[in-house]
Amino acid sequence: MVGFEVGSVPFNPDGWGPPDSAAATLSLPNQPSNVPFAPFSRSEKIGRIADWTRNFSNQGRPGSKHGAHHQSDSAFDFSGDDSFASLAADDDSSFRLVDTSAKSHHHNPNRPKFNPRWRFNSYNNARSQLPQRRDEEVEAKKRDAEKERARRDRMYNNRSQMPQRRESSVFKSSVDIQPEWNMLDQIPFSTFSKLSFSVPEPEDLLICGGLEFYDRAYDRITPKNCRPLERFKNRNFFKVTTTDDPVIRRLANEDKATVFATDSILSTLMCASRSVYSWDIVVQRVGNKLFFDKRDGSQLDLLAVHETSQEPLPDLKDDINSIHSLSVEAAYINQNFSQQVLIRDGNKVTFDESNPFASEGEEVAPVGYRYRRWKLDNEMYLVSRCEVQSVVDTNNQRSFLTLNALNEFDSKYSGVDWRQKLETQRGAVLATELKNNANKLAKWTAQALLAGADMMKLGYVSRVHPRDHFNHVILAVVGYKPKDFATQINLNTSNMWGIVKSIVDLCMKLDEGKYVLVKDPTKPQVRIYDVPQDAFDNDYVEEPLPEDEQAQPPAEDVDGELANAITNDVEAKEITDEVA
Repeated sequence: MVGFEVGSVPFNPDGWGPPDSAAATLSLPNQPSNVPFAPFSRSEKIGRIADWTRNFSNQGRPGSKHGAHHQSDSAFDFSGDDSFASLAADDDSSFRLVDTSAKSHHHNPNRPKFNPRWRFNSYNNARSQLPQRRDEEVEAKKRDAEKERARRDRMYNNRSQMPQRRESSVFKSSVDIQPEWNMLDQIPFSTFSKLSFSVPEPEDLLICGGLEFYDRAYDRITPKNCRPLERFKNRNFFKVTTTDDPVIRRLANEDKATVFATDSILSTLMCASRSVYSWDIVVQRVGNKLFFDKRDGSQLDLLAVHETSQEPLPDLKDDINSIHSLSVEAAYINQNFSQQVLIRDGNKVTFDESNPFASEGEEVAPVGYRYRRWKLDNEMYLVSRCEVQSVVDTNNQRSFLTLNALNEFDSKYSGVDWRQKLETQRGAVLATELKNNANKLAKWTAQALLAGADMMKLGYVSRVHPRDHFNHVILAVVGYKPKDFATQINLNTSNMWGIVKSIVDLCMKLDEGKYVLVKDPTKPQVRIYDVPQDAFDNDYVEEPLPEDEQAQPPAEDVDGELANAITNDVEAKEITDEVA
């Protein structure tokens, strides 16, 4: 071990550092030679007394300011001194540096290092003098930018192929608002949720028509053994409005009630807050009576499809997946489904009167019309014509059924393929339909409750091919009790009747005349318009006819009523044939 003697330290009374007079008297062993003293002022900051780590590996870089050997750099540079060479050699022999940092796969040891000073060096402004290399970070950023650009292009192409969002879709009003119509009031849907009214159990005034028994074999249908949907072109279906119903006219003349309507009109009012598409209901105040009607060719005769879905349907009318085309297709499917699931062996259940809309010898679809009366208050009763489509014997008791069908047109819109999910995840399919067709399912449930049906059958009908809207197959049939299903879909009976009672009270305050309730096509609200008495009478006429060719108003006698009813029946059949 080499000894190290400190020696005597001279005192400098004149300032910092060794005195000039003592420089010659100092004699230290192994003293480094030619070590100049670096003078400094007391006001300067002391950075380091001696820099033992200084590296001059870049001395020979062309154009660098460190190419020359400055005095400030060599003041404490002991790299040229070999006083501790022997000690350093012994220590370095037992020392080995291990690099634990992750090495880049593209590391090039000969790659020149960049320095921020290169930016300000005028000598290196020329492109040929810059080091030629591929910067990994720049290349990675370029690759990420290209991937992001490609992703945006794919999203844009998908959006260009798919229709616009539901929020941007513009729906049309179900009826053209004429300038001479006077708007009396508008009711926001937010007020409907707060309404509540309880009604006692209804009473049956009359049951007309006939019913066939339900075929239980359809309860065992699965997507693997599906059945094709048949067509029933020979059976006539009637969609007769309130004032054209001869039974309702007879009950009105007998003062059996104050308010008259049909189950389709009442269900539309009861589920108004769930509707998205526009609809309209004609209200006629005659004396102290109130009639809720629908126009000829109204949207109430059709079935909305994907009304409450977030994915919009095509706006083109010629498209098979447009709103109108799907509504006509759904009505066609429901009519055929309600007849196919019946046992057509001639065994029927008949009621007090025959079908009031059928002509003699005409083949009609078996339907039971229940004319039921509800008590709204001490002096106000409501009569409605309610429909049931089938009957079944259970424990020696006959139960009424309503038959409806959900239709699948393209699984890309719903996101659920019925053929794959109906057997294993039937609840997921129903939940999707409740999201996309909340208003339609609520209206079917309300109609089943109004008709007093013991069971409502829902059929799942799908297209044979997504682009074929003529041929369909029945994948499954499921039965629900109306009250249980109403609880499942959060349909409150008291709120339903509260909506009807509030609208009836509002209309009873109006003067005698004709009015129309119109659901706003873009806003969740209903408007009431005062319309002329002859509104909607000649919608199909483009130009007014001469007076001698115009239809005369119906006579007040019984014969005139029967003639008018027969005429309306013929018109109802024509409308039904067009829908089918």
